[in-house]
Amino acid sequence: MNSETLSQLLQGLTSLTWQSAVMLAVGLLLIWLAIKKEYEPLLLLPIGAGAILANLPLSPMVGEHGMLTLLYDMGVGNELFPLLIFVGIGAMTDFGPLLENPKMVLLGAAGQFGIFLTLLLALGLGFSREQSASIGIIGAIDGPTSIYVANQLAPELLAPITVAAYSYMSLVPIIMPPIMRLMTTAKERSIVMPYTSREISQRTRILFPIIVTVVVGVLVPFATPLIGMLMLGNLMRESKVVERLVGASSNELANVVTLFLGLAIGSTMVGTSFLNVATLMILVLGLVAFCLDTVMGVAFGKLMNVFSRGRFNPLIGAAGISAFPMAARVVQREGQRENPDNFLLMHAMGANAAGQVASVVAGGVLLALMGAA
Repeated sequence: MNSETLSQLLQGLTSLTWQSAVMLAVGLLLIWLAIKKEYEPLLLLPIGAGAILANLPLSPMVGEHGMLTLLYDMGVGNELFPLLIFVGIGAMTDFGPLLENPKMVLLGAAGQFGIFLTLLLALGLGFSREQSASIGIIGAIDGPTSIYVANQLAPELLAPITVAAYSYMSLVPIIMPPIMRLMTTAKERSIVMPYTSREISQRTRILFPIIVTVVVGVLVPFATPLIGMLMLGNLMRESKVVERLVGASSNELANVVTLFLGLAIGSTMVGTSFLNVATLMILVLGLVAFCLDTVMGVAFGKLMNVFSRGRFNPLIGAAGISAFPMAARVVQREGQRENPDNFLLMHAMGANAAGQVASVVAGGVLLALMGAA
C-alpha cells in the first residue's frame, strides 16, 4: 500500500464526524424498523439507505453532481414526486363508503383540527409562521402533503418533517388505540352500527372526482395540484377504460417514485444540519399534532353520537385522518375488541376517505394563509 492510498484512507476516517456517525446509526435504525417491524418499509427503507449514503465520509452521492442531490432537485425541490404519488393513491382509493354516507365528511374535517392547534403551539415556541405551518401539517399523517407543504414554506425543515410524518403514519396502530380508549366508554365502543350497502352508480363515481377538483380548486387554489392529482388517479380508476394506466399508476409509477423520494429525503438528513434542538422539537410537535387530530376526531364522533341519540359509535371519528386505510382498520379492531359482533370497518373507511381529501384541503389552506408563492 503506497502513501497516497494510505492518505486517502486516513482522509475518509478523519472526515467522519460524530454527527455523521449518529446519522449512520439513525439510517440503520430506520432500515431495521422497515425490515424487522415492517413500519412503512416502502419508504423508511430507502430513507434509511439515503441517510447512510449521504453521511458516509466524503460521499460523492451528495453535492453538485451527486446522484441523491440530482434526485432531490428533479423530484422534491419542484414537488414532482409527491404529486405523482398522489396519482397512485387516487388510483388505489375507493370513495364508495364516503359516497354512501356523506356525513363522514364532517369527521374528515374534524380530524384536521390538530394541524392548526399545533401551528399555534409551534408559534409559541418560537418557530416562524411558515415553519409552524409546515410542522402542523405533520398531523395530517399524510407524507406527500407534508412534503409538498414543507418544501414550499420551510424547505430547511423538510427532512425532520418528512421523517416524522412517515414514522407516525407507521405507528398509527400503536398511538391511536390508547387515545381512543381514554376518550370513550366501554358502552360507546360497543355501539353496533349496521352497514347497509347501497349501490353507487358509475356516473356518481365518475362525477365525484371531477366535482371535488373543481370545487376545491375554486375555493382553495393552492390545493389544486394535490387534489387534482389525487382525483385524476381516482377518475382513471372509476372510468373503467384505462386499466393499464390505473395499474401503472398504483404499481410501477408509485413504487419507483416512492423509491426515488425516499432516497432523496434521506439525502437531506446530513448530521451537521439534522442533529439539533429544532429537530427534536419538530418530532415532539408532530406527535402532538397526531394526538390532537385523534382527540378532535373522537370528540366530534361523540358529538355525532349525541345527535344520533346514542346510535353512532364515536370510535369512527378517529379514522378522520389521512392514514388510509390503517386508521379505519384500527377503528375496526378496537370496536371488535369491545364487541366481537361489531363491524365498523366500512363506516370508518368513509371517514378515512374523507380525511384523505380533508388533509389535502388543509394543506392548501395553510399555503394560502402563509402566502406561498
